[in-house]
Amino acid sequence: MRSEIDLHMHSFYSDDGEFSPKELVEKSRNMKIISVSDHNCVRANAEALAESKKSGLGYICAGEFDSVFSGINIHILGYGIDYEYNKFSEIEKNISADMVKNSEKRLEKTLNMGFDISVSELRKISDRTRYKNVWTGEIFAEVILNKSKYKNSKILSPYRKGGNRSDNPYVSFYWDFYSQGKPGYVPVNYLPSEEIIKIIHESGGKAVLAHPGVNFKDKNDLFDKFTDSGIDGIEVFSSYHDTSETEYFYKTAKRKNLIITCGSDFHGKTKPAVFIGEFKTVVPYDEIENNLKEFVLY
Repeated sequence: MRSEIDLHMHSFYSDDGEFSPKELVEKSRNMKIISVSDHNCVRANAEALAESKKSGLGYICAGEFDSVFSGINIHILGYGIDYEYNKFSEIEKNISADMVKNSEKRLEKTLNMGFDISVSELRKISDRTRYKNVWTGEIFAEVILNKSKYKNSKILSPYRKGGNRSDNPYVSFYWDFYSQGKPGYVPVNYLPSEEIIKIIHESGGKAVLAHPGVNFKDKNDLFDKFTDSGIDGIEVFSSYHDTSETEYFYKTAKRKNLIITCGSDFHGKTKPAVFIGEFKTVVPYDEIENNLKEFVLY
């Protein structure tokens, strides 16, 4: 279902995003309010804000930051942030350096899993991105799933057309092989969640838990604990959440007096089944706009 607000989309300033901030604004012309919230990077905001003003769109400055809470990797969205705050550039610098170092380790683990893949194949894709020396799980997926020698591989059949992981094959491959706890996982030195929340607050923004149905799946007790840790809101409406999940997160946010937001988590080619402004449930955009109206720039 289509919403007039989408506060979670990624530009090519994310290591897995496809489009420029300007292109994202162009794709959002029928929206009312948007945010570009890149992974551990806030550089898209200046261009996205300028283009939004030209298009008559409301814009909220934002970013999405990796963090750790009780040993679990989770994502925290910052809304209404001062994107020139120096600690955001420090986060980007430190994580980018870690990602470069970890790419070689990720390749080693991929080879140990039995996949035939080379540095030149990875660079053929990564050289087209802004992060030429970073090989994400999605890049490994793109190379492996498009190799002719694996066309009939049974282990890869879920990611082929008609398979149960084929809607977003590259990112699904990442979740299944390279996310926390999986054989290709390489840890990154993410800041504790409380530190990310503090930095967002220092910049004048609000901290919102991104897509809890992904990172807190089957961990309701930990989710409940986290929502008492100083977070300001929950991304209740997400392209990942079905009706029952949305209802649960909505009731939790209401009970704990937390901000309610919505975001598709649009990336482009790595998530082809995710579209700007589209959700599985109806989004009460008036309520969401009221939650964040102090941060909307026109």
